[in-house]
This record gives sequence, C-alpha cells and structure tokens, in this order.
Amino acid sequence: MARYSRGILVTGGGTFLGDNIAAALLAEGAKVSLLVRPGAEDKLGPLAQHTRWSTADVWSPASLRGKARLHSAVIHTVGSLTADPAQGLSYRRLNFESARNVANMCVSDGVERIILLSGVSAPWIHRAYIRSKREAEEYIRRTGLRATIVRAPLLYAPGRSRPLFYRTLSLIGALPPLSWIYLGKIAPVAVDTLARGVAKLALFPDEDWRIVYARDLRTRLRHGMPRQASASMETYIPQRADEESPYDALDEDLPFGWSPSDEPP
Repeated sequence: MARYSRGILVTGGGTFLGDNIAAALLAEGAKVSLLVRPGAEDKLGPLAQHTRWSTADVWSPASLRGKARLHSAVIHTVGSLTADPAQGLSYRRLNFESARNVANMCVSDGVERIILLSGVSAPWIHRAYIRSKREAEEYIRRTGLRATIVRAPLLYAPGRSRPLFYRTLSLIGALPPLSWIYLGKIAPVAVDTLARGVAKLALFPDEDWRIVYARDLRTRLRHGMPRQASASMETYIPQRADEESPYDALDEDLPFGWSPSDEPP
C-alpha cells in the first residue's frame, strides 16, 4: 500500500457507498482515510484495520478543520435522496450544505482535488434533490478546486432482489447502442462498478473528465488502467448479513451517506 505517497480521504465512512469506494481504493493499493459520523465507528468492520479514520460531522465546519491535510484528494459521498422538512432536513441542507463544508475543508487544508458524488436527472429522481446537487456542483466550481463531478444513477447491490423494471433498465442500459445515449446515463448501476470507477478517477486523474456518468465509468473500467493490487474489494467491505442494504428497493427514494445530527445548524 506504499504505492501512493499521499492518501485519499473519503467522507461517509461506515455507509454502504462510502465503504464500497474505500474498499475499491484499498484494492488498488491506495492509502485511504475515512470520515465517520460520530457514533457510527462500529459500522466500519474490517475497514477500521485497513484505513485511517476519524470522526467528523460534515454539517459542522469546526469538526472538519484539518481533517483533509496531507491528502491528495477528497471523495465526498454524503447526501440523501429523501428529505424531511419537518425535521429541518431539506434537500439543500442534506446535499448542498454538506458538500459546501467539505469543499471549504479542502480549500483550507490545501487539497486541490475533490470528487463529488452527485446525481443524474431521471424521471424517478426528485427534482429538488437534483437542484441541490447542481447547486453543490456550482459551488465547488467557484472554489477553484480541481473537481470531478460523478453524476451517478441509482445504485444496487449485486445479488439482492430488486424490481423487474430496474433490472431490465440496468440490462439494456449497459448494452450498445443504448448505452451511448441518455439511457446509458440513467440506468441503475451496481455499486461495485461505480466504486471501482470512482477509485480509478481518484488515483489516475484525467483533466478532461470534469463531469462523469455511469457509462463513462464503465468505459474507463474496460479500457483504463489495470488493477494494481491483488486484494479484492470483498477483503475490506464489512459483511452485514443482519442488516438490510439501503439499496434493496430501488423503487423508493432511499438515503445514502448519513443525516445531520439533531442539533440546530
């Protein structure tokens, strides 16, 4: 794991998406640091032994201070497809404010590169969610950071049951020529495919890739750099047989990342 002299920091440690991306980075031989929501440390499983991790609240700028120092890039995975305005959890707070705070952390800690896990606009995705993600994208552009925006579709865990509509959409959306058009952007993709693609974007940056879609990640995996390490992602991903995956039911808008604490902003 000494191949990369500076590590990659991933927000959302202890979550389905954050853990998969961390495992993909480790499988490539990278040094990985995780930001974990306070109280979620036990969810790291094997990743706790293979990564450097620390607790922080991405909705609290003070708790982020200094967390990104000596890292070559930050991958921001925190957000939510659902909102609860009655609890103060608007789409803007969940998706924009967290990204804004992490981007500011990068600026203050001297990290030039950030990868934002954003979302692709599709008929089944709430428009307010997309607006909050686009606002986050624009804010990051204004910071001057070297940013890669990954406009991800819905994700699924391979081997788990999901509605026939989404299974069919994933199948035809990955086949040429349909994969070359809009369908290739919005069709649900396996989380391990997205994770491996994001890992390669972080480790082998390409300045021409500013906005990336699922079809771009698939192309990069087919024709990009070979895997550097022999370990597999499964070595590091916590096995949570007693937990229900947040991507089991893709016909629902389910959250990823973590939600803000109950303390007022």
